[in-house]
Amino acid sequence: MTNPLLKRQAGVLLHPTSLPSGMIDKDAIRWLDFMQQADLGVWQVLPLGVPQHNLSPYLCYSAFAMNPALLLLSDSEQRNVDERHFDRWQNQQKYWLPDYADYCILKRHHNNQAWYEWPEQYKFRCEEAMQHFRQENKFAVHAIYLEQYRLDQRWQAVKQEASQRDISIFGDMPIFVAHDSADVWANRDCFLLNEDGQPTLVAGVPPDYFSETGQRWGNPHYNWEHLAKTGFEWWLQRMQHHFHLYDIVRIDHFRGLQAVWMIDADCPTAIDGYWQEVPGAELLKAIQERIGNAAIVAEDLGVITPEVTQLREQFELPGMSVLQFSFDGFEDNPHKPENITAHRIVYTGTHDNDTTLGWYNSLETHQQDFVYERLKQEKSVAICDAMINEAMQTKAAMAIIPLQDFLGLDSESRMNTPGVVDDNWRWRFDWRDLPENLSDKISQMIQAHQRHGEALI
Repeated sequence: MTNPLLKRQAGVLLHPTSLPSGMIDKDAIRWLDFMQQADLGVWQVLPLGVPQHNLSPYLCYSAFAMNPALLLLSDSEQRNVDERHFDRWQNQQKYWLPDYADYCILKRHHNNQAWYEWPEQYKFRCEEAMQHFRQENKFAVHAIYLEQYRLDQRWQAVKQEASQRDISIFGDMPIFVAHDSADVWANRDCFLLNEDGQPTLVAGVPPDYFSETGQRWGNPHYNWEHLAKTGFEWWLQRMQHHFHLYDIVRIDHFRGLQAVWMIDADCPTAIDGYWQEVPGAELLKAIQERIGNAAIVAEDLGVITPEVTQLREQFELPGMSVLQFSFDGFEDNPHKPENITAHRIVYTGTHDNDTTLGWYNSLETHQQDFVYERLKQEKSVAICDAMINEAMQTKAAMAIIPLQDFLGLDSESRMNTPGVVDDNWRWRFDWRDLPENLSDKISQMIQAHQRHGEALI
């Protein structure tokens, strides 16, 4: 299969939870049919993991497991399992599945407490206690195995349907994992934790023009010294797993593979911290050697240093440009259409941005006038159409448009507002929301800008 990053094409950003059913069911196939009719070659989704209480797919209980909320089985599907295939699948997933099942059941037994609050024998995975626990809960363990198997089978069927329509699945991988996760519980040596299982230093970003106190995410940092000694095996397994799910993988917060902001765990904000370099080049080299010519995208939004850009370019990874960030007076702004090269992916906005209409409506009149002036469009042209057309005509190999922008929706349809805990990740469309002529309109735009999958020269 040709590397999908080496073709000029267009795609759409839509998480499966935003499908009318919110699941990977017949709506997912109907969605692929719509994409095929519209000549859209890339379906970008957010992480498919099991989200914690705030529903964010970027803070999950596992770096490998899929969200059970994406699956609703018919009676026949619940009864029918190919046992030989299931056994073979279980064996292929042994690097993460047993730990995840143990973690889920123990969490359930301890009133959903975090693993570091469990009794000592489970918190520290005492072998005798764990064996006894597994034996007592073997049916519950089997149920979780079966649930993850069915999720994987359903997603692989969707991925195969996409492939038959020449559609690539573009997935997303958060760089950090949650402290309360099966991964940290089962792989403590891979993270900077004290003897009691608490992080000594946590992740985030320093103060900037968005936040006076920075962002304290609270994820534990990786123990890169240990990871390097093991040949980055945990990371390699994670990347291989993601390329089982997707054709393209975006590494979120890519700058964290060059240097990370180290915050003392006792500090309530991200003000006090320091940058620590990490062996990202060694990791990316190991990924190349294990996986080959993998289609990896670097999320390089925000304040990016020359060292981060050098790392991305060293491994020829495309970065991202977002048109909503392009309307300023700085001529070297990498989001400006004239600065976007073929080796970038252009967006009108991402899941963390307001919708294009919502963003535009938030601007003052003189700013709105400036937007149209830069786009070289009359105000009679709808802002979403103007921005989508601008993205399509750039040199970027791939143009990705959120479905909300294709539909011209306002802020009420925003997927996520960073820094706000409630009412995110809940937006869904209804099939009645799609105008009858929308697929033809998109197809014509794709044809006009020659984004129907030609190989880049």
